[in-house]
Order: sequence, then C-alpha cells, then structure tokens
Amino acid sequence: MRRRHWAGLGSASVLALALGLTAASAQAPSAQTPSTQAPSTQAPATIDPTLGIPLPEQPALVILRDERPAEASREEPGMVTGTVAPSGVPQNNLVTSEPQPTPATTLGVDDRPAALDIPASDIPATNIPAVDLPPLDPALSPPERLRSAAPSEVTIPPPDLPKVVVELPSGSTLAGDIAARMTEGLALPRLAERERNEILAAYQAQENRPLWIDGKGWSEAARHLVAQLGRAAEDGLRPTDYPLPVFEASDKGKLAEADVRLSALAVLYARDARGGRIDPRRLSKLITPTLYLPSATEVLSELTAVQDPGTALAAYNPPHEQYRRLKAKLAELREHLDDTPLVRIPAGPPLKLGMRDERVPLVRARLGLGPSEEPVFDHSTALALADFQKKAGLPANGVLSERTLAALGTPATARGEQDIIAQMERWRWLPPDLGESHIIVNVPEFMVRVVRDGKVVHQTRAIVGKPDTATPIFSHKMDHVIVNPSWNVPPSILKKEFLPGLAADPNYAAKRGYVVTRHGNNISVRQPPGERNALGWIKFMFPNDHAVYLHDTPNRRLFASERRAFSHGCVRVDNPFLLADQVLGPDWSHERLKRLIGSGERMIKLPQPLPIHLVYNTYVVGADGHMTVFDDLYGFHRLVRQALEQRG
Repeated sequence: MRRRHWAGLGSASVLALALGLTAASAQAPSAQTPSTQAPSTQAPATIDPTLGIPLPEQPALVILRDERPAEASREEPGMVTGTVAPSGVPQNNLVTSEPQPTPATTLGVDDRPAALDIPASDIPATNIPAVDLPPLDPALSPPERLRSAAPSEVTIPPPDLPKVVVELPSGSTLAGDIAARMTEGLALPRLAERERNEILAAYQAQENRPLWIDGKGWSEAARHLVAQLGRAAEDGLRPTDYPLPVFEASDKGKLAEADVRLSALAVLYARDARGGRIDPRRLSKLITPTLYLPSATEVLSELTAVQDPGTALAAYNPPHEQYRRLKAKLAELREHLDDTPLVRIPAGPPLKLGMRDERVPLVRARLGLGPSEEPVFDHSTALALADFQKKAGLPANGVLSERTLAALGTPATARGEQDIIAQMERWRWLPPDLGESHIIVNVPEFMVRVVRDGKVVHQTRAIVGKPDTATPIFSHKMDHVIVNPSWNVPPSILKKEFLPGLAADPNYAAKRGYVVTRHGNNISVRQPPGERNALGWIKFMFPNDHAVYLHDTPNRRLFASERRAFSHGCVRVDNPFLLADQVLGPDWSHERLKRLIGSGERMIKLPQPLPIHLVYNTYVVGADGHMTVFDDLYGFHRLVRQALEQRG
C-alpha cells in the first residue's frame, strides 16, 4: 500500500471517531448547568463549520530517518482525536519538512514512512468505555510495540518499502576510470611486463571494479596494506621503491589510478621480499639458488582474500629464525648513531707498509689510532687497516687501495646497515620451508649442520673450495650415499692437471693409481676405491649441475686448520660416518657401514630425500643477540652489497 493512501486512511479513521464522540456527548445528561460551569481559561477553539466541533491546534507531520513509526507514549490512556497538518519543528533526531499550507490528503509525501504527531484532545470527557491495552514490551522494536498496543480491529499493516543503499562511488562507477587509467597505474620501472599483464587480467576478471578504494578513499584493507609498505625499511627493503599515490577523493580518475598503483606496489613488494631485487646468477655463475618468486595473480588473490592484507604481505619476507635475528640487529644498529669522527682523506696512490705519505696522520685518525712522529705507514697502521678491511668485506691486506679509501669515507653505522641488509638479502634466496629435517653447509664458517625440527642435532667441521675453485651456493636434495666410491676426475681438474701431465708422461695417471679410459678422441680418468681415494670411504650425493657433493677425505689433518678452504669445490666432511647415522637412519649405523669398507662400491638410498642448503652466511646472530662476522671468503658478500647499492 502506498504511504499516501495509508495517511489518507488514518485521517478518515480519526474523523469518523470524532463524529461518534460528538453524538454520544449530545445524548448524555450534562453534569453541570450552564450557571455552575467554570469559565474557560483556554483560547476559543476554532469550530469546524461542517462537524460543529472544536478543532485542536495543528500538529506536525514528521519523517523519520530510519523509517520507523514514532513510539507510542505510555501516558496515553486510550485513543485520541485530532487533525493532521504539517509542522517545521524538529523533534529529537527526526527530520522535518518545511511547513506546507496544503491539506493532509495532498501533502506529496515521499516514499519514507510518516508518523502522526497528534496532541491531546480538548473534547470534554465522555462515558465511552475504556479500552484495555496490553502492556508495552520494551524488548520489542517501536513498530512492534505500536502493533501490540493497538486494538486488532484498527491495526493497519505498514507498507513494504524498498531500502535505499548509497555507495560513493560505486564499483561500477569507477570501472571505466580504472580501465582508462590502467597504464598510468602500472607505470613502475621495475615491474616486469608479465606482472603488468597479470594485474590487468586480475582487474578484468573483476569487471575493473576497484580492489582497495571505497567511497572515502582507501578501504580498511588498503590501509593495512599501505602501513606495511611504509614499514619496508624494517626488513631491509627501500621504502622509496614503493611510493604511495596521492589523490583527492573527489577525483575519480586519480582514485582509479591509485587503486591500480597500490596493487602494483603490493606485487612488487612481495617479489622483492622473496629475493627479486637482484638476480644472484648475474653476480656469479657459482651462485645459483632457486628463487620462489610469487606471480602477480598469486599475490592479489591472497591479499584480497584476507581482512588484513598488510600481515599477509609481510609474510612474503623470510620466516627463518636467523632472518628475524638479523632484522632485530638492524633495528638495534639504527638506534645507535655512529660517533666515530669522519676524516676526509684525499685520493692518491695506494699506501703500503713502510711508505711515507702526508695522508698517514689522517688514516690513523680515521682508524682511531694516536698520532705518530713521522708520516710513515707503519705496522700498527697496516694492522688496523686490515682489521677495518675485514669488517668491511674487503681483502684484508693492509693496503690503502681506492676501494678501501671509499669505505673509510662511509660512516660505520651506514656500513653496518649495508652489511646486515646484504646478509638478509641472501636469506631471501632460500626456500621459505627449509624442511623439518635438513642439512645446512655454511661455506664461510667451514661448518656442516644437521637440523631436525628447528634444532641442531649434529654438526661437524668442513673443508670447502679454494677461492679459485669456490664451492657453489644453491639448494638441492640428498637422495643416496655411496660407500667405497670411485672418483671420476672432473673436466676442470682433467684439463688443468692431468692433460698436461699425460702429455709429458703417458704413465702420469697410472703412477698415481688412476685409470685412464679412452673414448675415441676423448679420455676419462677415474680413481678406483681405496684408502688413497680422494673421496675417502663415503660420499653423500645430491645430483646437481655443479657436480659437487659431500664426502670423506684421506687427508684428515687439514680439519685442524682454522681456515679450511682447500678443495676443488666439493665439501669434505669430518667424521663422515657420524653424518651417515643422521641421514640414513637406524637401519644403517656407522658400524654397519664400516663393515662394507673395501668390499666394492655400494649405493644406499636415503629413506626419503633430505633437503641440503649450501649457504654463504658471513653475518650470523646468535640467540643471545651477539653477531659473528666470518671472512668474505669468495667476495660474494661484497658483490651482493654493491649490487644493492647500485640498484638503489
């Protein structure tokens, strides 16, 4: 039923009841004679010329904001009469209309429900019997209370009205602007074409509706996302890589562009957090980790499916405990400003031990040494400079080279930040899940560890590759062990050592216990099993492109050295049969394995493949917060730090 019709029925009911009351009053005996009635103190009422009854003051017609009828007063004993007229007086939270001179039946009421503001009647009391109304239940809503209090025979059900929902602006309103501003929104220099296309496809799948914008700007989810981008520096990322767009909420074009730009920044951050800032394979052919870079489709699907996309975005950073310790150390370092006075040292030729130069006093001052009588680059200066070079990741040769001079001009705090950030970057190259049980070989530390459920259950010393035959950095899975292994001489050693020796002496290999096999114009050299075999009695295999593995060695005295970089690239393990206990399980104890020695080559498969990670951690933070720095054995740390600085 239309509201206007409802209001008309209400007015007709009120007038009909008033006629009935007037007739009843005329038939009843008067309680007073005219001479005994008290004079009226009220203003004379207007007499309706048709009905002959006094009319009350005009009430107000009000429109409720929440479309609910006004609550019935508990003080009214029964039904009252009155006429309907508009009023402009506001009541509480009611929205009133301007006074209108037209009758109630022609008010032009809109589709919102109307409440009748009816004052108490001035008609004298009659002998109409009282109507018993049930008590009002305060738990009911105002419309339900009105319906429960009114007599059933006069109850008028409210009309069914549609609800009005307002969106500013709606998704469909911005869809055209998003499609038009897609190119501008995706204009980030480091965002690859593949990611741009995936973001475009993600919006098209949503009919170009916004992902992060609501009627007032950033949505609640977007604000979480923006906050995480602002905290990029805490994870060693560069906040300027994720510049947030500036827009006015009234500019639909800027709103659309900002929505697309935030999606692009989130994708870029996620890929950077997983190690996408630099390509490690371009630094060295020996750094070949498998990066787990998420696609734009994966990132946007995950972020738009959660209430707090900021937390989901932060989770793309490495979850490893060592990474969290480095992050805490970075925050600690930034809290303490470097108080080392910087001294500007002019450029010049390299300075070595025993050289005289006017720059020597400046070098000593920069290194915190006292003044010397002569400007001679003496032993104490060279030692202090070598210590500085070691901490800076430079060759610790005690020579004031051009690179060392540049490092001396960098504040210690800034240099420390760069070192920690470079180490954090290398943790991004590892898989997010290292494996419940895994082996980790830290090359600069010369150590092998077996980790199970987050705890180190076995560790041993290792010998790694020499600087000119460095051990590669990568992750793989160990799947079998060979007892009594043969050693097939790799091509690099064959070319450098055996071919020249064979050219000079055809018996060069045989004299050393090697077997030479010819395949046409090609030859291969193999060392059979035995105590002189270069691989010792056992080797741990994880087939890879670098042809390296873990193995025993007949030259065990080298494990006593502090700096153990002696191999051609493979990792030699101290006490290898104890390591076999950990990887082969209880069925193959080291006693059982040792009984196989000398009985011919034997392959034993692992119960299940075991992840192994060859890493290059030069900065390691202990559980107590103490940071240990290992030598940059191959210069890989310096390469990473320089690459990050140059990219910035």
